[in-house]
Amino acid sequence: MSQFIPKNLKKLRKEKGFTQKALGMRLDISDRAVSKWEMGLSNPSAQNLLALSQIFSVPLEYFFTEGKQKNNATSPIRTGMESLRELYKVGRGPSSSHTIGPERACLAFKRKHPDADRFQVTLYGSLSLTGKGHGTDAVIQKTFSPTPTEIVFEEGDVSLVHPNTMELCAYRGATLLERTRVYSVGGGSIRFDGDAEVAPPRIYTLSTFSDIAAHCAEKEIRLWEYALAVEGDGFYAYMASVWEAMQEAVLRGLADEGTLPGGLAVQKKAKALFGSEHPDESAQTRENRLVCAYAFAVSEQNASGESIVTAPTCGAAGVLPAVLYYHKKHKNRTDEDIIHALMTAGIIGNLVKTNASISGAECGCQAEIGTACAMASAALAELFGYSTDKIEYAAEIAIEHHLGLTCDPIAGLVQIPCIERNAVAAMRAINAVNLAAFLWNTRKISFDRVVDTMRETGLDMHKAYKETSKGGLAKLNL
Repeated sequence: MSQFIPKNLKKLRKEKGFTQKALGMRLDISDRAVSKWEMGLSNPSAQNLLALSQIFSVPLEYFFTEGKQKNNATSPIRTGMESLRELYKVGRGPSSSHTIGPERACLAFKRKHPDADRFQVTLYGSLSLTGKGHGTDAVIQKTFSPTPTEIVFEEGDVSLVHPNTMELCAYRGATLLERTRVYSVGGGSIRFDGDAEVAPPRIYTLSTFSDIAAHCAEKEIRLWEYALAVEGDGFYAYMASVWEAMQEAVLRGLADEGTLPGGLAVQKKAKALFGSEHPDESAQTRENRLVCAYAFAVSEQNASGESIVTAPTCGAAGVLPAVLYYHKKHKNRTDEDIIHALMTAGIIGNLVKTNASISGAECGCQAEIGTACAMASAALAELFGYSTDKIEYAAEIAIEHHLGLTCDPIAGLVQIPCIERNAVAAMRAINAVNLAAFLWNTRKISFDRVVDTMRETGLDMHKAYKETSKGGLAKLNL
């Protein structure tokens, strides 16, 4: 198992210009604790490791890798982009790292031990601290069902390879069949202990909007055609399955009623909103109501631990399908048109993921809802057949006007304010496209620059406002 390497932390701290005391203040710990880490006398907890990763803008693996390291805290390293298959993933909400990752781990472990008559799962780090709020225990029970499963929340301050760690045990009678650890490393991806740390291949050689736009202009192709050419065989079918899963989530949500799990007694509103038409309702009001109903539908399914598509995350999964489903049902757009639009949206999401972040824990809700709004704006602009310049401007507007948005879910549940934010962002995406259509040739800020600004804003944001349930609305007691 990898070990924490003290000199990597010391190197980062000095490059950033932090004293041990200053770093300790950022982490709410003493300078003596930081000194012990750097001398190898103790190791950071999982929660502090995650915070260090965010402060210095490096992957968690940095702290466990020997050899020369390069700090990218001042500017991102652009070396291509991963497949859109790594962006759009179908799984159970409400969190890619806390539900989709554990679900995939449990499914693989269950398939490996079909003769087991009981399972035990121990959650560590962030999975333990926020697992109940995110429904990690519920998705584990659903995945192993009907086999009896015991879930243990280990809340002790233990040293971990990754803050999202779980230990899986399979039993038959009194016999332990296997014990293994799994790491939910983000975006729904997992790694079993002992497996090589192999990052998904970066199949896109270009990683800025300006470079991609120039390439498309030279080849006289649209953004979705660029994605299709890079992704290759089977990609259209994959995106068709993504769109199908999005539509299913909308329809389930519109038919669902009752109260969301978690203890806040939040009523599901999508069905009521969808059916609240008035005889004198204007066309614009009707559009607002329906788009919001579709966003509520998907977001409530996510909050209920049901199947959704990360777009780019679980918490922001309602924005893109809301806009696209409305234009299919009420503007007669074909599935083929929408699949092309999803590819265009994926390029936008992938650029943010590569050059900034799509994680609320790293950069606040601007990284999740802001990116989702940009993706929906680009998708809608593609549906309208707008130029690449107009697509860029629509996406830039969406990011720009979400800068600084905090991630502060009450009680750690992806409900308040998350669900309403999906609906508001869906409407904002439509407004961004309309504005870009008229003013595209007057803009001053490029998409690449606003993404860099989002990243810088996220790094400067206090950690209390980045998915910790310790700041903002999260402090309210409902």
